[in-house]
Amino acid sequence: MLIVDSIIIAGVRFVLDKVVAAVETEMNDDSVLRERLLAAQMQVELGEMTQQEFDDLEADILVRIRDIKERQRGGESEFISQKDMKVTGIEASFEGDEH
Repeated sequence: MLIVDSIIIAGVRFVLDKVVAAVETEMNDDSVLRERLLAAQMQVELGEMTQQEFDDLEADILVRIRDIKERQRGGESEFISQKDMKVTGIEASFEGDEH
């Protein structure tokens, strides 16, 4: 009976570890929040949501994204130094004569 109990406990522990890992991944993934913000912007453009509703939702989502970013940085302060930044690309346009 002891062997069966330890097998059941090991199985439950395995499942719970997987659930914890999935929850941690979801808590640290801001892509769902960004998608929700884009969907809300579309709803405003289509007239399905008022600007005030969007502003309230946007403020909530941005706070949650900041929380995720802070957790990813390990709770560091909001200050980011220049050594932490990296230019990954630029965009330029020219309007005018070719001369």
